[in-house]
Amino acid sequence: MAGMRNRLSLLLVVLGWWTLNALVWVGQVATMREAAGQAPQWADTLRQQLASAWLWVPITLFLLWVVRRYPFERGRHARAALAQAAAVALVIVLRALAVIGLNGWIGWYAVLPPLGEVLIASVLNNLLMSWMIVGVAHALVYARRARRRERQAMQLEARLARARLDALTAQLNPHFLFNALNSIAEMVHRDPDGADRMLVDLGALLRHSLDSSRSQEIALRDELAALDHYIGIEKIRLGDRLQVRWSIDSTLLDAQVPQLLLQPLVENAIHHAVATRTTPGQVSVRAQRDHAELLLEVSDDGGQRSAPPGAGLGLGNTRERLRCLYGEDHRFEIGARAGGGTQVCLRLPLRMAPAGEVAA
Repeated sequence: MAGMRNRLSLLLVVLGWWTLNALVWVGQVATMREAAGQAPQWADTLRQQLASAWLWVPITLFLLWVVRRYPFERGRHARAALAQAAAVALVIVLRALAVIGLNGWIGWYAVLPPLGEVLIASVLNNLLMSWMIVGVAHALVYARRARRRERQAMQLEARLARARLDALTAQLNPHFLFNALNSIAEMVHRDPDGADRMLVDLGALLRHSLDSSRSQEIALRDELAALDHYIGIEKIRLGDRLQVRWSIDSTLLDAQVPQLLLQPLVENAIHHAVATRTTPGQVSVRAQRDHAELLLEVSDDGGQRSAPPGAGLGLGNTRERLRCLYGEDHRFEIGARAGGGTQVCLRLPLRMAPAGEVAA
């Protein structure tokens, strides 16, 4: 179906071009006749120029086909030159025969000359035009090949990026699962009920991960729901030492964010700023709009860090995923928070999830 539409579009373009060419020549011929003191003969001139131009329509399509079939390319120059020269010679002969056959109706000649003279006139009138069409056909063929190569390169790049993202996600999930299971193992003998609640939250997290495994981006509301399950696990383990403060703009709940974006950031903050101390510690999660960007922040109020911020698997993984998804169109910054602690700031392009995905 697409091939039929392309052929029809090509036919219409070629027909339109030669019709416009004929109309231009009608005006020029009529103007030259008037300048020479002759009657413009609009009807005769229009008939002759349209007939001459429309004869070029099938010829143009034929030459385009020949060039597509036998283009100049490495190792095949001789075959291409022979095929195209033969096609041009055939065009010259066919144009001469068309003039002889149609002259009685069209009136190019008042008295039809001998065949030899018509052939010579056909060479003079059609040789250059035929090779010009061959040149244009080569330009179209090479442009189409360049577009196809560019499209294939983009598809390959997209596949490679997708494969890398899948690999990064596959690396992140076992890392999180290992940490969660360690937390549950610590609670089994000390607080069986707490361990049971942790398993419920872990099951919900795994179900969320499986439901979203085919998509690299999900709605912010779904990411926050998954994060809430993770925080539920950590609250059972750490008790009152973990305090979480949420500051979420409700108009951004349908904004698109990478799956499992916030969990490693919060995990890093809890591990370094809360789990290492005996007094309560606070982790803050904030989402707001900043013009055409989505601003996400995860911060803590202090703690002891044995490694520089961003050195762990979770944060390094997050950096790579953001680079694959957004290229240079994002910001990922880690720094000290005013008043103590660490703040992770993310700036992403603000894209809202389609209505169908939100409903789902």
